[in-house]
Amino acid sequence: MVEEVQKHSVHTLVFRSLKRTHDMFVADNGKPVPLDEESHKRKMAIKLRNEYGPVLHMPTSKENLKEKGPQNATDSYVHKQYPANQGQEVEYFVAGVALTADTKIQRMPSESAAQSLAVALPSQTKADVNRTAPSGSEYRHPGASDRPQPPAMNSIVMETGNTKNSALMAKKAPTMPKPQWHPPWKLYRVISGHLGWVRCIAVEPGNQWFVTGSADRTIKIWDLASGKLKLSLTGHISTVRGVIVSTRSPYLFSCGEDKQVKCWDLEYNKVIRHYHGHLSAVYGLDLHPTIDVLVTCSRDSTARIWDVRTKASVHTLSGHTNAVATVRCQAAEPQIITGSHDTTIRLWDLVAGKTRVTLTNHKKSVRAVVLHPRHYTFASGSPDNIKQWKFPDGSFIQNLSGHNAIINTLTVNSDGVLVSGADNGTMHLWDWRTGYNFQRVHAAVQPGSLDSESGIFACAFDQSESRLLTAEADKTIKVYREDDTATEETHPVSWKPEIIKRKRF
Repeated sequence: MVEEVQKHSVHTLVFRSLKRTHDMFVADNGKPVPLDEESHKRKMAIKLRNEYGPVLHMPTSKENLKEKGPQNATDSYVHKQYPANQGQEVEYFVAGVALTADTKIQRMPSESAAQSLAVALPSQTKADVNRTAPSGSEYRHPGASDRPQPPAMNSIVMETGNTKNSALMAKKAPTMPKPQWHPPWKLYRVISGHLGWVRCIAVEPGNQWFVTGSADRTIKIWDLASGKLKLSLTGHISTVRGVIVSTRSPYLFSCGEDKQVKCWDLEYNKVIRHYHGHLSAVYGLDLHPTIDVLVTCSRDSTARIWDVRTKASVHTLSGHTNAVATVRCQAAEPQIITGSHDTTIRLWDLVAGKTRVTLTNHKKSVRAVVLHPRHYTFASGSPDNIKQWKFPDGSFIQNLSGHNAIINTLTVNSDGVLVSGADNGTMHLWDWRTGYNFQRVHAAVQPGSLDSESGIFACAFDQSESRLLTAEADKTIKVYREDDTATEETHPVSWKPEIIKRKRF
């Protein structure tokens, strides 16, 4: 009888038991015969004793007995002696399956059985354990599941040869390093004179004056020390969106919503060249630092490279699917970087005039890009985040979150102070290395202006980096400088090494 039972699986035994039990309560005519409870229990006890009595104490497998030892054989499977009284309800276990008096099958193992089974699994690998074991730190990756893990998996230790590797490898959560202390910046001058929004600003290399362009279609040159107006240039027939002063020649370049790109000779204060080619408003421009090349970007979804002297269009950089809002040049590769309303940033090959890398991490329009003056990195501004990148391939570094507005402009100095100006008039100052936001500024608008006219369209440091200039929607230019009286004691860094969660992109 024992040999016959060993040939069949557990499922076969259970199925046969259920069928025989059913047949026992059905008469010849197919109708069930009513039995009282005592008769039912008595017949079931006799049935179980006759059918499974010889195999009640049979071990589950010899391998389990070898590995776990005889003392552990009863941890997950309970074997009971058949009692003398036949009327008592008894629970039987045959090859790991529980058979009760009313032939119910135990579907879920007990907690102790699950623990023993998990420890005894010979094919369990370290990768499976690491995947299911919860981390001992409070930090959890954003992609991790919120489902609670079984406590039994916490104590699994895998043995490989003579080495023991714990399934719980404590990983240190990423924390923000202590930021460098920067003195706060304070407003000390407001310059008025434009009759429309001030859309762009640039400081000349000698640090004696700066230039602004406005929606009143004029370009104005201001004395940097006193803030007084020195000169007004007229010639654009629409809003002036970009200005820049050359470091290689006495030229000023401007562009505007009238599709025009102009070169001004500052010795004669008049236009000497026009660069024709854009089909729509020109939003920005930049000069190459080492060669006579001008790069402009436009609402026509292209950027163009111009030879400054011959006015020839060297390349038309096509690829963006929406307006190109900002462009920057550098001497190293990649030499041209553009940001667009199509949410992408493109790094361009200047020689071939083709895209090297397209960065698609932003989810909204990219209106500002700034290059660090010392590090081989740059930052981009968008309503979703300010992101930092590493050249030459645009490797993502980190997010600077918190400036929840449309960011129009970015600038950074060599001390690592990053400034972001937004459409709602707020200005945030960040530590470049750590991304710590150490100051937030929201200056009052000029008297007589609407509160809605508090946007910041452009900002720039002067050549000494001791002054910060902003071009704003209340028709003014505001000048900020560092607070000389501030110290680390009077303005401490409210920073704690808290756990930070970085998004994956």
